[in-house]
Amino acid sequence: MPLKYLHTMVRVKDLEKSMAFYELLGLKQTRRYDNEGGRFSLIFLAPPGQEDCPVELTYNWDGDEGLPSDSRHFGHLAYEVDNIYETCQFLMDNGVTINRPPRDGRMAFVRSPDNISIELLQAGEALAPAEPWSSMENTGHW
Repeated sequence: MPLKYLHTMVRVKDLEKSMAFYELLGLKQTRRYDNEGGRFSLIFLAPPGQEDCPVELTYNWDGDEGLPSDSRHFGHLAYEVDNIYETCQFLMDNGVTINRPPRDGRMAFVRSPDNISIELLQAGEALAPAEPWSSMENTGHW
């Protein structure tokens, strides 16, 4: 039975903060569905040119009372970047904590405002180790 990837869903508590975070990563809104009766919004974001690989942000207008509080049960989202050092510096300059710095020039982890783990992977070969990344310690969990 053939399968087709549709999206990864993450539940968000503050829609504006979450959208701003994913936009910093370079994702753009591809579609939105606001359900007045169900009092929720579904916002789909994807990298430009990859609209068939979205992340779905689910926002409940009245909060998430009664819903699971651990947003880590699915693992993480992963995105390839052209320059891991430049990407991490840009995110840091915009207030994002780099939980697992790219010490190896290959991989880093950050977290969204909703505690979603985001893996950033260097496209192609790893970059040569460079400071301040080489000596930077992990911060929190990733």
